[in-house]
Amino acid sequence: MQASARLVAFLFFWTIATFVTAQQIQTIDHIYDPRVQTVLLFPQLNANPNDPTRTLNPPIVSLDEQVPLQLEFDELSANYRSFRAKLIHCNSDWQKSVLNDIEFTYEYNDNPLTEYQISINTKVPYYHYRYTLPRVKLPGNYILVVYDERNRNNITFTRRFMTYQNRVLVSALARFSAAPDRQFVDQQIDFNINYKGYQVISPQDDFKVVIRQNYRDDRVIQNLRPTNVQAFDQVLDYRLIDLSNTMPGSNEFRFFDTRTILSRANYIERIDRPADHNIAYVQSDQPRARGAYLQSDDFNGQYVIDHRETGDGATYGDYIETVFTLRTPEIPNVAVYVNGAFNFWQLNDRNRMTYDPILNAYRTSVMLKQGVYNYDYVVQTTGSPPKVDEYYIEGSYSSTENDYEVFIYHRPPASRADQLISYRRIGLNKRR
Repeated sequence: MQASARLVAFLFFWTIATFVTAQQIQTIDHIYDPRVQTVLLFPQLNANPNDPTRTLNPPIVSLDEQVPLQLEFDELSANYRSFRAKLIHCNSDWQKSVLNDIEFTYEYNDNPLTEYQISINTKVPYYHYRYTLPRVKLPGNYILVVYDERNRNNITFTRRFMTYQNRVLVSALARFSAAPDRQFVDQQIDFNINYKGYQVISPQDDFKVVIRQNYRDDRVIQNLRPTNVQAFDQVLDYRLIDLSNTMPGSNEFRFFDTRTILSRANYIERIDRPADHNIAYVQSDQPRARGAYLQSDDFNGQYVIDHRETGDGATYGDYIETVFTLRTPEIPNVAVYVNGAFNFWQLNDRNRMTYDPILNAYRTSVMLKQGVYNYDYVVQTTGSPPKVDEYYIEGSYSSTENDYEVFIYHRPPASRADQLISYRRIGLNKRR
């Protein structure tokens, strides 16, 4: 009995220490250790583990379907490292909830990452890790935290994911903006919520709605209120006339293909092959803000890892220094970035471009694993606070093909945290 008491006491104080550490973690997608790259989290919907397109699906799964989430990432120090993973439950605003681990997990919430492979025939050696996330009990927002096993305060990276249960019915439609002066640049999302049979005290106040474009957490609409409450039919209408449910359509993403280094693939100008790593020069780009919209297929800003010769990008894909060039005169008082899901849509030193007066262009290089990548160019003002403008260079068109998601959150009576009670994906201008 004394041994059991000591074990319980140890676990209690360990949980408290973990909670304190978790409180300090940023609840965003972020890589803290530069030795770790290509962090992918996706549902295992395809039985073929080498299908590169499986990673295009966002890390959102239904609790009723029992589809597991798969984590994959690379460690580029060429030395084996031990990692562990734990989950943090968050409310709809991505702030940590007050729930204890036992309230949202079925098993011990701290697991080692034991599955790994060593890269094969690559100039840049790395360890490729895989981890299947454990099941959770509650629908809602979660943060996956991966840290160094030797030092739990050494957080390696964090990734967001969501689970849902469709307890209310959402009908949604994406279309061109209803505003005459914005119909060629903006897109509008109209929807309603049918909550028949679902217990809610004040439906016009209790539901929290989030709309997201192209799986990007930096492109969201929230704090929407219904325009009409059909109490008898138990339906909430969201057909707003103040344009708060509209979003710029942006432009189709640029892309390039580095699945092979034996020859130049799509939009690759040349490939240099020094001894320690390969260098790929993406074809020079021009601003697209002026002119007509041009239709093209893309991954809506995402990317896939692949290796043309073997079909196994996970371990055969090499890391390539990828050089981007934007030919435009220097833009005063702004910083220019090449952006995409490869950098979690974050603007930092990794993807910031430098103006070269000899080339009369902005240029930067990013180490990226072989595959097919979407990207675009973003400017950020240097004032305080800085403002991000994705349309200054790329333009915005309502004809752009985009994916939208509608999230409905609610905190049930007697519950201590928000739950994701409905999830709906819709597309606009789909061509396939």
